[in-house]
Amino acid sequence: MNKNRAGFTALICILLAASFLRLVFISRGDTINDEVLYAFRAIDMLDFDEAAEQTTPLEWFDPLKTGGESDIPWWTALSFHDHPPLVFLIQHFFMRIFGESRLGFRLPSALFGIASVWLLYLIGKELYSKDAGLIAAGLLAITVNHVYISRIGLQESYVIFFILLASYLFLRTQKNDTYYLWTGAALGLGFITKYNTFILAPIFLTYLVLFNRKAFRNKKFWLGALFALVIFTPVIVYNIELYRAVGHFDFQFSFIFGQHPKVWSVTPGKEIGSINDRLSAFLPNLAAVSSPLFLTLVLTGFIWLLITLVKYKKNVFRQYDFLLLAIFFHIGLLLQIGTAYRFVSMLTPWFAILAALPVVAMPRKKIFLAIFGIVLLSEIAYTINSQIAFYPAGPKLLAFAKGARLENYNWGFNKLDRFLTNEFAGRHPAAAFEQKYTFIERIHENALRQAIKKGFRERSAIFIYDGNIDTAAQLWVLDRWQIYHAWPVIKTESYLDYLQENKFPDIKDTVFKEHYFIALSDTLPKKVPSKQTQIGSLFEKELVKRGIAPTTILKNDRGDEVFRIYIF
Repeated sequence: MNKNRAGFTALICILLAASFLRLVFISRGDTINDEVLYAFRAIDMLDFDEAAEQTTPLEWFDPLKTGGESDIPWWTALSFHDHPPLVFLIQHFFMRIFGESRLGFRLPSALFGIASVWLLYLIGKELYSKDAGLIAAGLLAITVNHVYISRIGLQESYVIFFILLASYLFLRTQKNDTYYLWTGAALGLGFITKYNTFILAPIFLTYLVLFNRKAFRNKKFWLGALFALVIFTPVIVYNIELYRAVGHFDFQFSFIFGQHPKVWSVTPGKEIGSINDRLSAFLPNLAAVSSPLFLTLVLTGFIWLLITLVKYKKNVFRQYDFLLLAIFFHIGLLLQIGTAYRFVSMLTPWFAILAALPVVAMPRKKIFLAIFGIVLLSEIAYTINSQIAFYPAGPKLLAFAKGARLENYNWGFNKLDRFLTNEFAGRHPAAAFEQKYTFIERIHENALRQAIKKGFRERSAIFIYDGNIDTAAQLWVLDRWQIYHAWPVIKTESYLDYLQENKFPDIKDTVFKEHYFIALSDTLPKKVPSKQTQIGSLFEKELVKRGIAPTTILKNDRGDEVFRIYIF
Protein backbone atom coordinates (compact mmCIF):
# COMPACT_ATOMS: atom_id res chain seq x y z
CA MET A 1 0.00 0.00 0.00
CA ASN A 2 1.50 3.36 -1.01
CA LYS A 3 1.79 6.22 1.47
CA ASN A 4 -1.06 8.31 0.01
CA ARG A 5 -3.49 5.41 0.12
CA ALA A 6 -2.41 4.53 3.65
CA GLY A 7 -3.01 8.14 4.74
CA PHE A 8 -6.45 8.17 3.12
CA THR A 9 -7.36 4.90 4.83
CA ALA A 10 -6.17 6.27 8.18
CA LEU A 11 -8.29 9.40 7.72
CA ILE A 12 -11.39 7.34 6.93
CA CYS A 13 -10.79 5.22 10.05
CA ILE A 14 -10.40 8.38 12.14
CA LEU A 15 -13.66 9.83 10.80
CA LEU A 16 -15.47 6.53 11.43
CA ALA A 17 -14.21 6.50 15.02
CA ALA A 18 -15.29 10.13 15.42
CA SER A 19 -18.73 9.29 14.06
CA PHE A 20 -19.17 6.27 16.33
CA LEU A 21 -18.22 8.16 19.48
CA ARG A 22 -20.48 11.12 18.65
CA LEU A 23 -23.55 9.41 17.21
CA VAL A 24 -24.05 6.18 19.17
CA PHE A 25 -26.79 6.61 21.80
CA ILE A 26 -26.68 10.39 21.34
CA SER A 27 -30.20 10.70 22.82
CA ARG A 28 -29.29 8.82 25.98
CA GLY A 29 -28.23 11.61 28.34
CA ASP A 30 -30.74 13.80 30.17
CA THR A 31 -31.45 17.40 29.20
CA ILE A 32 -29.93 19.09 32.25
CA ASN A 33 -27.77 21.92 30.96
CA ASP A 34 -28.04 25.07 28.87
CA GLU A 35 -28.63 23.05 25.69
CA VAL A 36 -32.29 23.22 26.73
CA LEU A 37 -32.27 27.03 26.56
CA TYR A 38 -31.39 26.82 22.87
CA ALA A 39 -33.40 23.75 21.86
CA PHE A 40 -36.57 24.95 23.59
CA ARG A 41 -36.54 28.22 21.66
CA ALA A 42 -35.44 26.55 18.41
CA ILE A 43 -38.67 24.52 18.25
CA ASP A 44 -40.56 27.51 16.86
CA MET A 45 -37.74 30.11 16.66
CA LEU A 46 -39.32 31.71 19.73
CA ASP A 47 -37.21 33.99 21.91
CA PHE A 48 -38.94 32.97 25.13
CA ASP A 49 -37.95 30.38 27.74
CA GLU A 50 -39.89 31.37 30.86
CA ALA A 51 -36.83 32.95 32.47
CA ALA A 52 -38.29 35.48 34.88
CA GLU A 53 -34.85 37.00 35.54
CA GLN A 54 -33.97 37.39 31.84
CA THR A 55 -37.04 38.50 29.94
CA THR A 56 -37.01 39.09 26.21
CA PRO A 57 -38.31 41.70 23.72
CA LEU A 58 -41.24 39.41 22.89
CA GLU A 59 -42.43 39.80 26.46
CA TRP A 60 -41.78 43.56 26.59
CA PHE A 61 -43.73 44.37 23.43
CA ASP A 62 -46.48 41.77 23.62
CA PRO A 63 -49.86 43.41 22.93
CA LEU A 64 -51.69 41.34 25.57
CA LYS A 65 -49.33 42.58 28.25
CA THR A 66 -49.10 46.20 27.11
CA GLY A 67 -52.77 46.57 26.23
CA GLY A 68 -51.84 47.88 22.82
CA GLU A 69 -53.00 46.77 19.41
CA SER A 70 -49.68 46.79 17.56
CA ASP A 71 -47.89 43.55 16.91
CA ILE A 72 -44.43 42.60 18.16
CA PRO A 73 -41.75 44.58 16.20
CA TRP A 74 -40.54 42.95 12.98
CA TRP A 75 -36.87 43.15 13.93
CA THR A 76 -37.30 40.76 16.89
CA ALA A 77 -37.28 37.92 14.35
CA LEU A 78 -33.73 38.77 13.20
CA SER A 79 -31.89 37.50 16.27
CA PHE A 80 -32.33 36.47 19.90
CA HIS A 81 -31.92 38.63 22.97
CA ASP A 82 -28.86 36.74 24.25
CA HIS A 83 -27.27 35.03 21.23
CA PRO A 84 -27.13 35.35 17.45
CA PRO A 85 -29.58 33.18 15.48
CA LEU A 86 -27.66 30.51 13.53
CA VAL A 87 -27.58 27.72 16.14
CA PHE A 88 -31.31 28.16 16.81
CA LEU A 89 -32.02 28.10 13.08
CA ILE A 90 -30.02 24.91 12.48
CA GLN A 91 -31.62 23.14 15.44
CA HIS A 92 -35.04 24.28 14.24
CA PHE A 93 -34.36 22.78 10.80
CA PHE A 94 -33.16 19.46 12.25
CA MET A 95 -36.14 19.20 14.62
CA ARG A 96 -38.48 19.75 11.69
CA ILE A 97 -36.92 16.63 10.15
CA PHE A 98 -36.17 14.42 13.17
CA GLY A 99 -38.89 15.58 15.51
CA GLU A 100 -39.04 17.60 18.70
CA SER A 101 -36.48 15.39 20.37
CA ARG A 102 -33.00 15.11 21.82
CA LEU A 103 -31.85 13.55 18.56
CA GLY A 104 -33.26 16.50 16.65
CA PHE A 105 -31.33 19.18 18.51
CA ARG A 106 -28.17 17.19 19.30
CA LEU A 107 -27.54 15.69 15.86
CA PRO A 108 -26.18 18.90 14.29
CA SER A 109 -23.68 19.23 17.15
CA ALA A 110 -22.42 15.73 16.39
CA LEU A 111 -22.17 16.41 12.66
CA PHE A 112 -20.27 19.65 13.24
CA GLY A 113 -18.02 17.74 15.63
CA ILE A 114 -17.22 15.11 13.00
CA ALA A 115 -16.59 17.81 10.41
CA SER A 116 -14.24 19.55 12.87
CA VAL A 117 -12.09 16.42 13.00
CA TRP A 118 -11.70 16.56 9.23
CA LEU A 119 -10.92 20.27 9.32
CA LEU A 120 -8.23 19.74 11.95
CA TYR A 121 -6.59 17.21 9.63
CA LEU A 122 -6.52 19.85 6.89
CA ILE A 123 -5.09 22.49 9.25
CA GLY A 124 -2.40 20.13 10.57
CA LYS A 125 -1.54 19.20 7.01
CA GLU A 126 -1.42 22.86 5.96
CA LEU A 127 0.75 23.93 8.89
CA TYR A 128 3.05 20.92 9.15
CA SER A 129 2.47 17.62 7.35
CA LYS A 130 -0.08 14.93 6.56
CA ASP A 131 1.17 12.88 9.51
CA ALA A 132 0.71 15.83 11.87
CA GLY A 133 -2.81 16.35 10.51
CA LEU A 134 -3.69 12.68 10.90
CA ILE A 135 -2.40 12.43 14.48
CA ALA A 136 -4.08 15.68 15.54
CA ALA A 137 -7.35 14.64 13.92
CA GLY A 138 -7.08 11.20 15.53
CA LEU A 139 -6.67 12.73 18.97
CA LEU A 140 -9.56 15.15 18.46
CA ALA A 141 -11.75 12.31 17.17
CA ILE A 142 -11.45 10.23 20.33
CA THR A 143 -10.66 12.59 23.22
CA VAL A 144 -13.55 12.96 25.65
CA ASN A 145 -13.39 16.76 25.71
CA HIS A 146 -14.45 17.14 22.10
CA VAL A 147 -16.70 14.08 22.09
CA TYR A 148 -18.82 15.34 24.97
CA ILE A 149 -19.24 18.82 23.49
CA SER A 150 -20.34 17.17 20.23
CA ARG A 151 -23.00 15.04 21.95
CA ILE A 152 -25.02 17.88 23.50
CA GLY A 153 -26.90 20.78 21.97
CA LEU A 154 -24.66 23.58 23.20
CA GLN A 155 -23.21 26.15 20.80
CA GLU A 156 -19.57 25.22 21.26
CA SER A 157 -19.50 22.37 18.73
CA TYR A 158 -20.68 24.88 16.11
CA VAL A 159 -18.21 27.49 17.39
CA ILE A 160 -15.26 25.10 17.14
CA PHE A 161 -16.28 24.09 13.62
CA PHE A 162 -16.47 27.67 12.32
CA ILE A 163 -13.23 28.64 14.09
CA LEU A 164 -11.46 25.73 12.39
CA LEU A 165 -13.13 26.37 9.03
CA ALA A 166 -12.18 30.06 9.05
CA SER A 167 -8.66 29.22 10.26
CA TYR A 168 -8.08 26.71 7.47
CA LEU A 169 -9.37 29.11 4.82
CA PHE A 170 -7.25 31.90 6.29
CA LEU A 171 -4.13 29.75 6.10
CA ARG A 172 -4.94 29.06 2.47
CA THR A 173 -5.06 32.82 1.78
CA GLN A 174 -1.31 32.97 2.30
CA LYS A 175 -0.92 31.03 -0.95
CA ASN A 176 -4.05 32.07 -2.82
CA ASP A 177 -5.68 35.42 -2.00
CA THR A 178 -9.05 34.29 -3.42
CA TYR A 179 -9.52 32.47 -0.14
CA TYR A 180 -9.99 35.83 1.61
CA LEU A 181 -13.54 35.83 0.24
CA TRP A 182 -14.26 32.37 1.66
CA THR A 183 -12.59 33.29 4.93
CA GLY A 184 -14.90 36.28 5.24
CA ALA A 185 -17.95 34.08 4.64
CA ALA A 186 -16.79 31.61 7.29
CA LEU A 187 -16.14 34.46 9.73
CA GLY A 188 -19.63 35.86 9.15
CA LEU A 189 -21.22 32.47 9.81
CA GLY A 190 -19.12 32.13 12.94
CA PHE A 191 -20.19 35.57 14.16
CA ILE A 192 -23.90 34.70 13.85
CA THR A 193 -23.21 31.44 15.71
CA LYS A 194 -21.78 32.92 18.90
CA TYR A 195 -19.89 36.07 19.72
CA ASN A 196 -16.95 34.04 21.07
CA THR A 197 -15.90 33.56 17.44
CA PHE A 198 -14.85 37.24 17.41
CA ILE A 199 -11.55 35.91 18.80
CA LEU A 200 -10.64 35.03 15.21
CA ALA A 201 -10.30 38.72 14.32
CA PRO A 202 -7.29 39.45 16.60
CA ILE A 203 -5.69 36.12 15.67
CA PHE A 204 -5.87 36.80 11.94
CA LEU A 205 -5.02 40.50 12.17
CA THR A 206 -2.02 39.90 14.44
CA TYR A 207 -0.75 37.25 12.06
CA LEU A 208 -1.06 39.62 9.09
CA VAL A 209 0.55 42.54 10.92
CA LEU A 210 3.53 40.38 11.87
CA PHE A 211 4.00 38.38 8.68
CA ASN A 212 1.92 39.68 5.76
CA ARG A 213 1.18 43.43 5.92
CA LYS A 214 0.66 43.63 2.17
CA ALA A 215 -2.67 41.81 2.70
CA PHE A 216 -4.17 45.10 3.90
CA ARG A 217 -3.64 46.50 0.39
CA ASN A 218 -5.42 43.57 -1.21
CA LYS A 219 -8.97 44.24 -2.44
CA LYS A 220 -9.95 40.62 -1.82
CA PHE A 221 -9.06 41.02 1.85
CA TRP A 222 -11.52 43.90 2.19
CA LEU A 223 -14.15 42.09 0.13
CA GLY A 224 -13.84 39.17 2.55
CA ALA A 225 -14.32 41.56 5.46
CA LEU A 226 -17.40 42.95 3.69
CA PHE A 227 -18.79 39.42 3.28
CA ALA A 228 -18.44 38.85 7.02
CA LEU A 229 -20.18 42.15 7.75
CA VAL A 230 -23.07 41.41 5.37
CA ILE A 231 -23.70 37.99 6.93
CA PHE A 232 -23.65 39.59 10.39
CA THR A 233 -26.07 42.33 9.31
CA PRO A 234 -29.23 40.79 10.89
CA VAL A 235 -27.60 40.96 14.33
CA ILE A 236 -26.44 44.54 13.70
CA VAL A 237 -29.93 45.64 12.67
CA TYR A 238 -31.43 43.81 15.67
CA ASN A 239 -29.16 45.66 18.07
CA ILE A 240 -29.70 49.04 16.43
CA GLU A 241 -33.47 48.64 16.60
CA LEU A 242 -33.30 47.29 20.15
CA TYR A 243 -31.26 50.30 21.22
CA ARG A 244 -33.72 52.67 19.53
CA ALA A 245 -36.64 50.97 21.26
CA VAL A 246 -35.35 50.48 24.81
CA GLY A 247 -31.99 52.25 25.07
CA HIS A 248 -29.65 49.27 25.27
CA PHE A 249 -28.21 46.44 23.16
CA ASP A 250 -28.81 42.68 23.47
CA PHE A 251 -27.84 40.75 26.57
CA GLN A 252 -24.24 40.05 25.51
CA PHE A 253 -23.41 43.43 23.95
CA SER A 254 -25.03 45.37 26.79
CA PHE A 255 -22.73 43.52 29.18
CA ILE A 256 -19.67 44.14 27.00
CA PHE A 257 -20.42 47.88 26.74
CA GLY A 258 -21.15 48.30 30.43
CA GLN A 259 -24.88 48.82 30.10
CA HIS A 260 -26.97 47.58 33.01
CA PRO A 261 -30.64 47.50 31.98
CA LYS A 262 -33.15 46.88 34.74
CA VAL A 263 -34.76 44.04 32.79
CA TRP A 264 -31.48 42.13 33.13
CA SER A 265 -30.48 43.11 36.64
CA VAL A 266 -29.50 39.47 37.13
CA THR A 267 -26.94 38.22 34.59
CA PRO A 268 -26.74 34.41 34.59
CA GLY A 269 -23.42 33.14 33.26
CA LYS A 270 -21.60 36.40 33.98
CA GLU A 271 -20.75 35.63 37.60
CA ILE A 272 -17.24 34.41 36.78
CA GLY A 273 -15.31 35.91 39.68
CA SER A 274 -12.04 37.80 39.61
CA ILE A 275 -9.15 37.16 37.25
CA ASN A 276 -7.52 35.13 40.03
CA ASP A 277 -10.66 33.01 40.32
CA ARG A 278 -10.59 32.33 36.59
CA LEU A 279 -6.90 31.49 36.62
CA SER A 280 -7.29 29.11 39.54
CA ALA A 281 -10.30 27.40 37.93
CA PHE A 282 -8.70 26.92 34.51
CA LEU A 283 -6.68 23.75 35.12
CA PRO A 284 -9.28 22.04 37.39
CA ASN A 285 -12.03 22.64 34.83
CA LEU A 286 -9.83 21.48 31.98
CA ALA A 287 -8.99 18.32 33.94
CA ALA A 288 -12.67 17.71 34.70
CA VAL A 289 -13.51 17.36 31.00
CA SER A 290 -10.28 15.77 29.72
CA SER A 291 -8.51 12.49 30.22
CA PRO A 292 -5.20 12.41 32.13
CA LEU A 293 -3.72 10.74 29.07
CA PHE A 294 -4.69 13.55 26.71
CA LEU A 295 -3.45 16.21 29.13
CA THR A 296 -0.15 14.34 29.45
CA LEU A 297 0.25 14.38 25.67
CA VAL A 298 -0.56 18.10 25.58
CA LEU A 299 1.97 18.82 28.35
CA THR A 300 4.54 16.79 26.44
CA GLY A 301 3.80 18.89 23.36
CA PHE A 302 4.28 22.13 25.33
CA ILE A 303 7.62 20.95 26.73
CA TRP A 304 8.78 19.72 23.32
CA LEU A 305 7.80 23.01 21.66
CA LEU A 306 9.51 25.07 24.36
CA ILE A 307 12.74 23.10 24.00
CA THR A 308 12.56 23.42 20.21
CA LEU A 309 12.03 27.20 20.34
CA VAL A 310 14.86 27.71 22.84
CA LYS A 311 17.19 25.51 20.84
CA TYR A 312 16.53 26.87 17.37
CA LYS A 313 14.95 30.27 18.19
CA LYS A 314 14.08 32.35 15.12
CA ASN A 315 14.91 29.52 12.74
CA VAL A 316 11.77 27.62 13.73
CA PHE A 317 9.47 30.23 15.27
CA ARG A 318 7.69 30.85 11.96
CA GLN A 319 6.73 27.17 11.86
CA TYR A 320 4.61 27.50 14.99
CA ASP A 321 3.46 31.12 14.84
CA PHE A 322 -0.18 30.51 13.95
CA LEU A 323 -0.58 27.70 16.50
CA LEU A 324 0.96 29.84 19.25
CA LEU A 325 -1.24 32.82 18.34
CA ALA A 326 -4.38 30.63 18.38
CA ILE A 327 -3.56 29.17 21.80
CA PHE A 328 -2.52 32.54 23.25
CA PHE A 329 -5.65 34.39 22.17
CA HIS A 330 -7.99 31.55 23.12
CA ILE A 331 -6.54 31.44 26.63
CA GLY A 332 -6.92 35.22 26.79
CA LEU A 333 -10.57 34.85 25.78
CA LEU A 334 -11.17 32.29 28.54
CA LEU A 335 -9.72 34.64 31.12
CA GLN A 336 -12.30 37.21 29.97
CA ILE A 337 -15.43 35.06 29.67
CA GLY A 338 -14.67 32.39 32.26
CA THR A 339 -13.33 28.85 32.20
CA ALA A 340 -16.58 26.86 32.21
CA TYR A 341 -16.35 23.32 30.84
CA ARG A 342 -17.85 24.30 27.48
CA PHE A 343 -15.42 27.19 27.04
CA VAL A 344 -12.22 25.25 27.71
CA SER A 345 -13.34 22.83 24.97
CA MET A 346 -12.48 25.57 22.46
CA LEU A 347 -8.80 24.91 23.19
CA THR A 348 -8.99 21.18 22.43
CA PRO A 349 -8.27 21.30 18.65
CA TRP A 350 -5.17 23.45 19.16
CA PHE A 351 -4.03 21.24 22.01
CA ALA A 352 -4.49 18.21 19.74
CA ILE A 353 -2.12 19.75 17.16
CA LEU A 354 0.34 20.60 19.93
CA ALA A 355 0.21 17.02 21.23
CA ALA A 356 0.79 15.69 17.70
CA LEU A 357 4.05 17.58 17.11
CA PRO A 358 6.41 15.49 19.28
CA VAL A 359 4.73 12.30 18.04
CA VAL A 360 5.53 13.26 14.44
CA ALA A 361 9.11 14.06 15.43
CA MET A 362 9.64 10.62 17.00
CA PRO A 363 11.51 7.91 15.08
CA ARG A 364 9.11 5.75 13.09
CA LYS A 365 9.78 2.53 14.96
CA LYS A 366 7.22 -0.27 15.16
CA ILE A 367 7.51 -0.43 18.95
CA PHE A 368 6.71 3.25 19.27
CA LEU A 369 3.75 2.98 16.89
CA ALA A 370 2.43 0.01 18.88
CA ILE A 371 2.68 2.01 22.11
CA PHE A 372 0.89 4.95 20.52
CA GLY A 373 -1.83 2.57 19.27
CA ILE A 374 -2.37 1.38 22.85
CA VAL A 375 -2.60 5.02 23.94
CA LEU A 376 -5.34 5.65 21.39
CA LEU A 377 -7.29 2.56 22.47
CA SER A 378 -7.03 3.66 26.09
CA GLU A 379 -8.37 7.08 25.19
CA ILE A 380 -11.29 5.51 23.30
CA ALA A 381 -12.14 3.34 26.32
CA TYR A 382 -11.97 6.40 28.60
CA THR A 383 -14.30 8.34 26.31
CA ILE A 384 -16.81 5.48 26.03
CA ASN A 385 -16.87 5.13 29.82
CA SER A 386 -17.34 8.89 30.20
CA GLN A 387 -20.01 9.46 27.57
CA ILE A 388 -21.60 6.38 26.03
CA ALA A 389 -21.93 4.05 29.02
CA PHE A 390 -25.18 4.48 30.96
CA TYR A 391 -23.17 5.05 34.13
CA PRO A 392 -19.36 5.34 34.27
CA ALA A 393 -17.36 2.72 36.12
CA GLY A 394 -14.24 3.32 38.20
CA PRO A 395 -12.83 6.36 39.99
CA LYS A 396 -13.39 9.92 38.81
CA LEU A 397 -10.67 11.49 36.68
CA LEU A 398 -8.72 8.26 36.28
CA ALA A 399 -11.56 6.27 34.70
CA PHE A 400 -13.96 8.94 33.48
CA ALA A 401 -14.24 12.71 33.08
CA LYS A 402 -16.51 13.93 35.87
CA GLY A 403 -17.38 17.27 34.29
CA ALA A 404 -18.19 15.81 30.88
CA ARG A 405 -20.44 13.16 32.42
CA LEU A 406 -22.39 15.71 34.48
CA GLU A 407 -23.39 17.59 31.32
CA ASN A 408 -25.67 14.73 30.18
CA TYR A 409 -25.92 12.36 33.13
CA ASN A 410 -28.66 9.69 33.07
CA TRP A 411 -30.61 10.85 36.11
CA GLY A 412 -33.92 9.62 34.75
CA PHE A 413 -35.62 12.75 33.43
CA ASN A 414 -35.77 11.08 30.02
CA LYS A 415 -38.06 8.45 31.55
CA LEU A 416 -40.59 11.14 32.40
CA ASP A 417 -40.19 12.63 28.92
CA ARG A 418 -41.01 9.24 27.39
CA PHE A 419 -43.98 8.75 29.75
CA LEU A 420 -45.52 12.12 28.85
CA THR A 421 -44.86 11.61 25.15
CA ASN A 422 -46.85 8.37 25.30
CA GLU A 423 -49.64 10.03 27.30
CA PHE A 424 -49.98 12.86 24.79
CA ALA A 425 -49.59 10.77 21.63
CA GLY A 426 -52.57 11.12 19.31
CA ARG A 427 -54.41 13.39 21.76
CA HIS A 428 -55.05 17.09 22.17
CA PRO A 429 -56.10 18.94 25.33
CA ALA A 430 -59.78 19.56 25.91
CA ALA A 431 -58.95 22.81 27.68
CA ALA A 432 -55.92 25.06 27.95
CA PHE A 433 -55.07 27.75 30.46
CA GLU A 434 -55.38 31.39 29.49
CA GLN A 435 -51.92 32.75 28.73
CA LYS A 436 -50.13 35.91 29.76
CA TYR A 437 -48.82 36.63 26.26
CA THR A 438 -50.46 36.88 22.86
CA PHE A 439 -47.64 35.06 21.09
CA ILE A 440 -48.23 31.98 23.29
CA GLU A 441 -51.98 32.15 22.70
CA ARG A 442 -51.26 32.06 18.97
CA ILE A 443 -48.98 29.06 19.38
CA HIS A 444 -51.73 27.27 21.33
CA GLU A 445 -54.33 28.06 18.71
CA ASN A 446 -52.09 26.72 15.96
CA ALA A 447 -51.18 23.59 17.98
CA LEU A 448 -54.85 22.76 18.58
CA ARG A 449 -55.72 23.46 14.96
CA GLN A 450 -52.97 21.12 13.73
CA ALA A 451 -53.91 18.40 16.23
CA ILE A 452 -57.56 18.46 15.17
CA LYS A 453 -56.51 18.43 11.51
CA LYS A 454 -54.46 15.27 12.19
CA GLY A 455 -57.45 13.59 13.79
CA PHE A 456 -56.15 13.59 17.37
CA ARG A 457 -58.69 12.71 20.05
CA GLU A 458 -59.64 15.13 22.80
CA ARG A 459 -58.46 14.46 26.33
CA SER A 460 -59.50 16.30 29.48
CA ALA A 461 -56.48 16.04 31.75
CA ILE A 462 -54.21 18.28 33.78
CA PHE A 463 -50.62 17.44 34.71
CA ILE A 464 -49.30 18.86 37.97
CA TYR A 465 -45.66 18.56 38.96
CA ASP A 466 -43.46 19.20 41.95
CA GLY A 467 -41.93 22.65 41.38
CA ASN A 468 -38.67 21.57 43.00
CA ILE A 469 -37.61 19.79 39.80
CA ASP A 470 -34.33 20.75 38.09
CA THR A 471 -34.93 23.93 36.05
CA ALA A 472 -33.43 22.78 32.74
CA ALA A 473 -35.17 19.41 32.87
CA GLN A 474 -38.44 21.15 33.71
CA LEU A 475 -38.19 23.41 30.67
CA TRP A 476 -37.70 20.60 28.16
CA VAL A 477 -39.62 17.71 29.73
CA LEU A 478 -42.61 19.63 31.14
CA ASP A 479 -42.91 23.29 30.08
CA ARG A 480 -42.42 22.38 26.43
CA TRP A 481 -45.80 20.60 26.41
CA GLN A 482 -47.52 23.60 27.95
CA ILE A 483 -45.97 26.28 25.72
CA TYR A 484 -45.89 24.51 22.36
CA HIS A 485 -48.78 22.03 22.62
CA ALA A 486 -51.27 23.81 24.93
CA TRP A 487 -51.37 20.97 27.47
CA PRO A 488 -52.22 22.15 31.00
CA VAL A 489 -48.90 21.20 32.63
CA ILE A 490 -48.25 23.32 35.72
CA LYS A 491 -46.41 23.46 39.03
CA THR A 492 -48.23 22.45 42.21
CA GLU A 493 -48.29 26.02 43.52
CA SER A 494 -49.82 27.28 40.25
CA TYR A 495 -52.46 24.55 40.41
CA LEU A 496 -53.41 25.51 43.96
CA ASP A 497 -53.61 29.17 42.91
CA TYR A 498 -55.88 28.11 40.05
CA LEU A 499 -58.26 26.37 42.47
CA GLN A 500 -58.27 29.31 44.83
CA GLU A 501 -58.73 32.01 42.19
CA ASN A 502 -61.70 30.18 40.67
CA LYS A 503 -63.13 29.29 44.11
CA PHE A 504 -63.53 25.62 43.25
CA PRO A 505 -64.82 23.79 46.35
CA ASP A 506 -63.58 20.49 44.93
CA ILE A 507 -61.42 19.36 42.03
CA LYS A 508 -64.49 17.68 40.54
CA ASP A 509 -65.79 21.16 39.75
CA THR A 510 -62.85 21.95 37.48
CA VAL A 511 -62.99 21.34 33.73
CA PHE A 512 -60.49 18.48 34.01
CA LYS A 513 -61.62 14.87 34.35
CA GLU A 514 -58.15 13.45 35.03
CA HIS A 515 -55.56 14.89 37.40
CA TYR A 516 -51.98 13.66 37.19
CA PHE A 517 -49.48 14.54 39.89
CA ILE A 518 -45.75 14.00 39.22
CA ALA A 519 -43.71 13.58 42.39
CA LEU A 520 -39.91 13.60 42.52
CA SER A 521 -37.64 11.00 44.04
CA ASP A 522 -34.77 12.00 46.32
CA THR A 523 -32.33 10.55 43.77
CA LEU A 524 -32.94 13.46 41.36
CA PRO A 525 -31.13 16.82 41.40
CA LYS A 526 -33.44 19.59 42.57
CA LYS A 527 -33.55 23.31 43.13
CA VAL A 528 -32.37 24.77 46.41
CA PRO A 529 -35.17 23.91 48.88
CA SER A 530 -37.36 26.82 49.92
CA LYS A 531 -40.83 27.27 51.36
CA GLN A 532 -42.24 27.48 47.84
CA THR A 533 -40.44 24.42 46.49
CA GLN A 534 -41.67 22.29 49.40
CA ILE A 535 -45.28 22.63 48.25
CA GLY A 536 -44.98 19.63 45.96
CA SER A 537 -43.86 17.37 48.79
CA LEU A 538 -46.70 18.59 51.01
CA PHE A 539 -49.19 18.00 48.18
CA GLU A 540 -47.98 14.43 47.76
CA LYS A 541 -48.33 13.80 51.51
CA GLU A 542 -51.91 15.05 51.33
CA LEU A 543 -52.67 12.64 48.48
CA VAL A 544 -51.23 9.72 50.44
CA LYS A 545 -53.22 10.79 53.50
CA ARG A 546 -56.39 10.58 51.39
CA GLY A 547 -55.54 7.03 50.37
CA ILE A 548 -54.36 7.82 46.84
CA ALA A 549 -51.42 5.66 45.79
CA PRO A 550 -49.08 6.19 42.83
CA THR A 551 -50.27 4.36 39.73
CA THR A 552 -46.90 4.44 37.97
CA ILE A 553 -43.33 4.31 39.29
CA LEU A 554 -40.65 5.46 36.85
CA LYS A 555 -37.11 4.17 37.34
CA ASN A 556 -33.83 5.20 35.74
CA ASP A 557 -31.56 2.78 33.92
CA ARG A 558 -29.82 1.85 37.16
CA GLY A 559 -33.13 0.77 38.69
CA ASP A 560 -33.50 3.76 41.04
CA GLU A 561 -36.97 5.22 41.52
CA VAL A 562 -37.09 8.70 40.00
CA PHE A 563 -40.76 9.67 39.61
CA ARG A 564 -44.06 8.66 41.19
CA ILE A 565 -47.19 9.34 39.11
CA TYR A 566 -50.52 9.77 40.89
CA ILE A 567 -53.85 9.86 39.04
CA PHE A 568 -56.91 11.16 40.86
